[in-house]
Amino acid sequence: MLTLVDILGQNRIIPVIVIDKVEHAIPLAEILLKYGFNVLEITLRTACALAAIEKINTVFPEAIVGAGTIVEAKQFSQIKAVGAKFAVSPGLNKSLFIEAERHNIPYLPGIATVSEALFAHQLQLNYLKFYPAESMGGIKTLRAIAEILPLHFCPTGGLNVDNFLNYLRLPYVTCIGGTWIAPRKLIAKEAFEEITINANYTQQLLKTIL
Repeated sequence: MLTLVDILGQNRIIPVIVIDKVEHAIPLAEILLKYGFNVLEITLRTACALAAIEKINTVFPEAIVGAGTIVEAKQFSQIKAVGAKFAVSPGLNKSLFIEAERHNIPYLPGIATVSEALFAHQLQLNYLKFYPAESMGGIKTLRAIAEILPLHFCPTGGLNVDNFLNYLRLPYVTCIGGTWIAPRKLIAKEAFEEITINANYTQQLLKTIL
């Protein structure tokens, strides 16, 4: 089984995806996989999210599909049933941490403050989501936390095509998550050509720092 370190080390960028219709899952995943995004986070913000995860896993077994917006303990059993390879939460509490351990699912919880980062460190969680990154002070806040605690981060929230490289240049940022490659609005109106352009352009930018 892949560990969280394995998963976060696959790609520098994890597309964060909101799917409103399950039939959009396959054409979207096909584009993202074609352009090298094989780790995908499907957020549990819509009624079809679990079905979308299951569908992508079935059609593209090479994809590493995780579930985002995990906010309740019961969701771990739901995502495991559809084959999610990892779980992501916007925040951190002990019950979610325990449930992830119980289900043996690689888990990336979110933190936004030094106190939350310290709590995560005490739980021996070394890889954390920093969310909502830009709203919470962005790189300045992240740098302050990293100077105190030996942690690694996946910032999300407010990252876009204009600022994501700045985050990826930080030594304690393993990868980042973002919605700009496949925004919800573009998926909903089946603007797959625009998503293709976004995916290709993002990969071209990424090559400038690799």
